[in-house]
Amino acid sequence: MIPSINPPGDRTIGLLAYLYGPGKREEHVDPHLVASFDGMAPDPGRDPGATLKALQRLLDQPVQALPEHARPAKHVWHTSVRTAPGDRMLSDEEWAEVARRIVAATGIDPGEGQPGCRWAAVRHADDHIHIVATLVCEDGTRPDDFRSGKRAQAEARLIEKELGLHQVAPGDGTAAQRPTSAERHKAERQGRERTAREELRETVRRAVAGATGDEEFFDRLAAAGLLVKKRVAPSGDLLGYKVALPDDRNKDGEPVYYPGARLAPDLSLPRIRERWSMDQPESPPPPGPMAPSAARRHAAAALSDAVLLVHNGEDAVAAAHISAAGEVLDALAKTSAAHTRHQLREAAWAFERATRSHIRAARGHDQALRQAARELVRGGPALGRGEDGATTAMAIDVLLFLITAAAHWHARKGHAQQAEAAHQAAEHLRSAYRVAAEQPLAVLHQRGRNLARPLLERQAAAVRAAMPQLAEQVLAEPGWPSLAATLADAEAAGHISAALLADAAGRRELGTAESVSDVLVWRVRRMTDLPADPHPEYLAVVGLKRDAAAPGPAEALGASTANAPVRRR
Repeated sequence: MIPSINPPGDRTIGLLAYLYGPGKREEHVDPHLVASFDGMAPDPGRDPGATLKALQRLLDQPVQALPEHARPAKHVWHTSVRTAPGDRMLSDEEWAEVARRIVAATGIDPGEGQPGCRWAAVRHADDHIHIVATLVCEDGTRPDDFRSGKRAQAEARLIEKELGLHQVAPGDGTAAQRPTSAERHKAERQGRERTAREELRETVRRAVAGATGDEEFFDRLAAAGLLVKKRVAPSGDLLGYKVALPDDRNKDGEPVYYPGARLAPDLSLPRIRERWSMDQPESPPPPGPMAPSAARRHAAAALSDAVLLVHNGEDAVAAAHISAAGEVLDALAKTSAAHTRHQLREAAWAFERATRSHIRAARGHDQALRQAARELVRGGPALGRGEDGATTAMAIDVLLFLITAAAHWHARKGHAQQAEAAHQAAEHLRSAYRVAAEQPLAVLHQRGRNLARPLLERQAAAVRAAMPQLAEQVLAEPGWPSLAATLADAEAAGHISAALLADAAGRRELGTAESVSDVLVWRVRRMTDLPADPHPEYLAVVGLKRDAAAPGPAEALGASTANAPVRRR
């Protein structure tokens, strides 16, 4: 159950007209009163003799009783309270009790003989109500509604348990500000998938990813098509910024600007500057941009190192790496091919919530990840095939481990919303991985099935020697032929399979992997600099020859006889 308190307004009648009206898209059905401050307020929805004006006058009476100079300029308090998708439909009586508890918890109408404000709760849909109140108590005083948003959320958590509803993870005050109902309705009218506030937050986060200074950051904002205003001190120092979408205008036709801090707590200019203030001077970049595939390999290596630091590092260091992982994910979503871009974008959108907590990040320790994000952006768009596509799968594979480690870290710290956000991001990453890995793993699978029996037996023996506890599981997985082909490639390049496997298995835990063989394929190919794309033309580049022996009975050693599907991780 989500209470969403809006900024105070100045026209009670205007809000009532909206609540009792048809809605922007005729979505309001049977608007009616479910509760009010005295239980006797007129209901313009179901009482033919009641009017919106009568209800407005009743609610505004304590405000109008004050001298004009003492009346608050913004006297209209408004919140919506919405159940989660999948929750049962509450009755009007249940919604009435919800409304009474929310106004009591927020200080709008505390009850128990204390002065309260006048309020009314209107229902015009199955899954939510709106509560409108006027911010002057019956005795002319102002209500004690300080931090009413947090108080409403705390009460909602109790209501969820008592009514058997979906229990929302409690927050810690580090979440980005939710779009207002007006912003949501405006987005619907304009046919936007997300509100202007949300689009701006995503664009600014992408501009931050791997940036090294003010100039680069603002250049990226301009290149993304945003309108930017800078706040400059009389001394000439840059103090802040605000951004707007070119086509998001107010009623006067002017752009609607949002300061960075209103997009998310970590997008104010001082907080953004913390990211690069601790970076060491960067060595001169090589001539020309880095190839997208090389950038993805570098990112995979940096992500792999970060997993242990999140697992075992100090809290401030872990927080820095989790935040920087968000930058890598933003950069990967920005530069990946169309067939993986949507899921990567959704993963970045979900993980954004996991990048902030009350544990302040120790900047500087995350430089390798920030450099990886920078290289991804510099490398530009990647193709969805060949080395670009296969190294995308490689990077996502390692990123999954880091996101999972972040989820476990947040859970240990009691950060419920962040842990849930990381789990949601991991699900989107799994979907992106399946698409990115399908072609290269299918080629490896076929090559593994065609290995000569002696070679296949040698690779199976290497698995048993290097990782005896997991060997039978690996040999039984559908991905075993792909791993066998990878080990054969590594041997052809001069490596010893057993030693290589022991090193790969020992670098990171494998308990969270849904396919150990998949994980080892990418680790081995990354460790040995094997091409991620296993097509013959790529193998020829590094002097590897495809085994031309007749197919052996790979099935007898645990290989599937069918083309292996890409597995969930």
